[in-house]
Amino acid sequence: MKNDISAIGNALVDTVFKVPHELIKELGLEIDQMNLSNAEEQAPIIKRLIESGAETISDCGGSATNSLVAASSYGAKCFHVCKVTNDKDGETYLNSLKDAGVAHKGNMAAFGSIPTGKCLILVTPDAKRSMMTSLSISSEMDALDLDLDNIANSKIFYIEGYMVTSNKNYQCAITILEHLKNYPEVKIALSLSDPGIVAGFRDQFQEIESYGLSYVFGNDDEAMALTGTSDIEQALLALQSKSFTSIVTMGGDGSAVVTPSEVLRVDAININPIDTNGAGDMFAGSFLYALLQNHDLKACAEFANFGAARIVETFGPRLSKERYVETLKSFQKS
Repeated sequence: MKNDISAIGNALVDTVFKVPHELIKELGLEIDQMNLSNAEEQAPIIKRLIESGAETISDCGGSATNSLVAASSYGAKCFHVCKVTNDKDGETYLNSLKDAGVAHKGNMAAFGSIPTGKCLILVTPDAKRSMMTSLSISSEMDALDLDLDNIANSKIFYIEGYMVTSNKNYQCAITILEHLKNYPEVKIALSLSDPGIVAGFRDQFQEIESYGLSYVFGNDDEAMALTGTSDIEQALLALQSKSFTSIVTMGGDGSAVVTPSEVLRVDAININPIDTNGAGDMFAGSFLYALLQNHDLKACAEFANFGAARIVETFGPRLSKERYVETLKSFQKS
């Protein structure tokens, strides 16, 4: 049976904390930005967060992971290319992936090697999130972690943009893209992930684009970084010159689907935001699921907006199993 979506992405255990703006400033972090770190740099931050008594939750994460969990929870058949270590966090991650119905190859690095990746996510009262990510073993993927036949047996292959930050992960992504040259029926989708990464790894993104993308996901800042523009309207216009379909989220301004022939705009859903963490991942997973059900592009974006709104109303990057099903049913009734 064909996979609906296969993806490559960082395997991270997300730990989310509710914090005041003052603590973000004290820790020297930037609001609504992602910073790469290592386990040693995270340790004193975790200690300070625990001392603060901040409300916290933890689950398996990573951008592509969150998107696959959403799609799988709606009913899609999903396969993940990722890497963890045989430690407590690695077990947590794989158990969570299994619980969500997402398949994977199952390799684990030996206990005592580089630890499983970890992401600290600090959410402020205005629903903004600041991330401190230690990729650890997740940035060390190699050929043994790939299952090229399983990936080729997919309708869509989804690349997490963060893959460009690790030479090993990037080469794994390129190996897959080379293999998929023999399977032109597989649609290739890319998440831009972060505006700073788009700007800093432009050559890598251009190489990925050269393999023939079908869909690119990003927010307004990432779209401007990709097109080298300083205004979202200019960015949308520039994206029309691309051969792929661009799907751009714009917060309170909703989203836009850009093809060479048109720009489709979809209004945002009016909600009380609690936490924006994972909203873009949920949007992509929801959009791809709707696309696989043969909905038109506007309907896909409407469902993606609806799903992302449910995440923004929730503390943490995930919904419960029941709420994913409820989200799908509620949208189908509307």
